[in-house]
Amino acid sequence: MARQLTDVILAGLLPLTILVHLYLAPYTKVEESFNIQAIHDTLIHGIPTRNATAFFNSHYDHFTFPGPVPRTFVGAVVMSGLTRPLQIILNLLSPGGVDKFTFQIAGKGHWSKPRGVLGLLNAAALAHFKRAVDTAYGKVAGRWYIVLQASQFHVMFYASRTLPNMFAFSITTLALSNLISAQAVAIRSHKSVKRRRLALYLLTASGIIFRSEIAILLAMQALYLLVQGKTSLMNEVIPAGIFGLIIGLGVTISVDSFFWQRFPLWPEFIGFVYNTIQGKSSDWGVSPWHYYFVNAIPRLLLNPISWSFCIPLALVNRATRKTSLDIMIPLLAFVAIYSVLPHKEWRFIIYIIPGLTGVAAGGASWIWTRRSKSILYRLLSLGLIASTIASFVSSFSLLYISSLNYPGGEALTRLHELVPSEQQTPIRVYMDNLSCQTGVTRFLEKDAGSRFVYDKTEDEKTLLDPAFWQQFDYVLAESPERIIGSWEVADVVHGYSGVGLGNLAGKQDSAPALSTRGFIARPLNKILGVYNEVARVASQKVTGGRWPVVKMAPKIHILKRQE
Repeated sequence: MARQLTDVILAGLLPLTILVHLYLAPYTKVEESFNIQAIHDTLIHGIPTRNATAFFNSHYDHFTFPGPVPRTFVGAVVMSGLTRPLQIILNLLSPGGVDKFTFQIAGKGHWSKPRGVLGLLNAAALAHFKRAVDTAYGKVAGRWYIVLQASQFHVMFYASRTLPNMFAFSITTLALSNLISAQAVAIRSHKSVKRRRLALYLLTASGIIFRSEIAILLAMQALYLLVQGKTSLMNEVIPAGIFGLIIGLGVTISVDSFFWQRFPLWPEFIGFVYNTIQGKSSDWGVSPWHYYFVNAIPRLLLNPISWSFCIPLALVNRATRKTSLDIMIPLLAFVAIYSVLPHKEWRFIIYIIPGLTGVAAGGASWIWTRRSKSILYRLLSLGLIASTIASFVSSFSLLYISSLNYPGGEALTRLHELVPSEQQTPIRVYMDNLSCQTGVTRFLEKDAGSRFVYDKTEDEKTLLDPAFWQQFDYVLAESPERIIGSWEVADVVHGYSGVGLGNLAGKQDSAPALSTRGFIARPLNKILGVYNEVARVASQKVTGGRWPVVKMAPKIHILKRQE
């Protein structure tokens, strides 16, 4: 009975953790902007059946702000399609309808937004991966996998974020799950052959549609299977690759040629040429070859005992060695080859994290099931529990800090609250670059039929023209001194500015309140308030007022035109 209850609780841990991360940090940043804007446009404006070019020019963000290279609409269209029925239901249940941002975040208490749907899809893929860990290492390892995965900040935080990598993440996780399940079977059965083929289909299609680096992961997995004699080049690898190629190209070319009104168009190939062949990605910075191994992977796994003890234990232990090597060799080979590219970001290798966490869970299971056999295993089990609790604390601390890092979204929300409800004349709002990079999206904007008219012009010459500014009633600005005309500061939105020592003798808090509104934030803010009072008293009695503080600084000024 206790084990059944544990399994029920663990089954809900991943989706609940992902949704909590989404709820406490609901805004998005610039790297997510294309897909969240595309989801908005397909969901709110619909997909035209005629005069598509004129319709896109009038209603879709990507025609106004196309970016350096086209990006795929496939993920946005899928999320919009999955969310549309929920939008209809919520609008029927709500007499006044549900506003766009509430729908994106939470409509009438339902987790039914597009980002919530994406988060739940990724949670379902991770739950499916847990079943593969059950098959490979046993049910105890599967339970530890859920706990270790849920305690990792990056996967939980970004699972609901509309990055191309996170659209691909559920597909690559399902592929790896099928490969592990197939590898765990001693004999070459028809079912294992089907699983390998499905995995190769999925990796091929996701690489073609969403992220080109998955091609390296596909190559490493296929090569490892061939070297192991687990598959046939002619009967499995090539047919699976051709099928995935046809499906992937068919989907992306048909969808993206329509939305970009250019035929034929394969966005991910254009992005590959631009970033890799032409080397444009290096403009965003370069890192040493070993960055992924010494920096990114430990940060992604987070729990120090996972990568420093559990994974090595699973590799040296005879009972788990073969399974662990089958999982890790292709994944680490992918990372090693991909490390040749100078520009590196942790999200480019996030597909390997479920696999590494599964291996760590195998090592954790070995320790846990032997905790009653000796004092050493008992101490190791206690260390495993302590390290995992510390990882959860670290993960939620990072979530708290991240929630303070979206001043643009908070500024536009506050502006809507500041404007008098009785004002009937059109209200024109300008939003500057930092505002758009730190939370402003079309989901935050009021509907087209409202009083609000928004502008986010970037042209420097236009911004220097005094006549341009005369049309606006409000401005969201990082630097008020650059805004031409007579303006008064209606409000200032602060954002995260680091962690350090501060003096709590005055009104400064050690931990600022969450800006998120809602039923979860209210009790959390009360807890933060109690902590701040305790910290203030303790600092005065112990450290003379000095105490660790989360620093906040002015980020966005809400300017109102002076009459």
